Amino acid sequence: MIYTVTFNPSLDYIVSVDDFKLGLTNRTSSELMLPGGKGINVSIVLKNLGIQSTALGFMAGFTGKEIARRLEEEGVASDFIQIEEGISRINLKLKSIDGTEINGSGPKIPKEKVEELMKRLNTMKEGDVLFLAGSIPASMPDDIYSRIMKELKDKGIMIVVDATRDLLMNVLEYRPFLIKPNNHELGEIFEVTLKTREDVIPYGRKLQEKGARNVLISMAGEGAVLIAENGEVYSSPAPKGTLVNGVGAGDSMVAGFMTGWMEKQDYEHAFRMGVATGSASAFSEYLATRPEVEEVYKQLV
Repeated sequence: MIYTVTFNPSLDYIVSVDDFKLGLTNRTSSELMLPGGKGINVSIVLKNLGIQSTALGFMAGFTGKEIARRLEEEGVASDFIQIEEGISRINLKLKSIDGTEINGSGPKIPKEKVEELMKRLNTMKEGDVLFLAGSIPASMPDDIYSRIMKELKDKGIMIVVDATRDLLMNVLEYRPFLIKPNNHELGEIFEVTLKTREDVIPYGRKLQEKGARNVLISMAGEGAVLIAENGEVYSSPAPKGTLVNGVGAGDSMVAGFMTGWMEKQDYEHAFRMGVATGSASAFSEYLATRPEVEEVYKQLV
């Protein structure tokens, strides 16, 4: 079984406004509403690549029900824990105004609901895969990633972590199967500027020395690097294509990598699938489909 966790899922309301004027009534020229959150993106991309997962997390109010309904429409199973007060957040993304966003806060997560999630995760078995992705709501304990990994550490579960700074550093001792910092996040951890694929390798190795089994570093237009558990380093320039929408590209890369790994248990194939899926999402209006990924993959062989 494969599970993704999104602590603070959202309804993303993506709008374009022609000739936006501050202080006046503006009308949308296009609008789109999608279920959002890093773990949810991973679940949708996995489904597009032919792999079923269950999306876990918390939902509240009418927006929470709409997130679950839209996931069901996408063919993604969910098992969210219902929060009685508040509503799941709406994130407004003003597509035509330099990527301006106004993100909601989401509901307060009571302690007993956090424990309920821990109990659900404790039913996972050896060989299961768990994706932990994104930020933690202010109402939750900031060591929740570490707590989850500590709880599951001897169960033989493959855990993927896509988080930044302390959230990431604090889980390394529990040997996550995969982490995916980008070059800027990696640079922040070690207080250096990392621009080229060669630059990131020694710092990726440092994260491996601290416990990460595989370190996948995304670098936008510069490409990507994988420092694999088998000692190999795989490097790829960015595939050619036109950037349409960068939102969810990193989540897509993680989903693609794990799909590739589950298909062949081969790091080169997994890396190529990660790069192809991340790029295919960036080159399309929404998250990548299997045919789009296969088209980009051809560039990498």
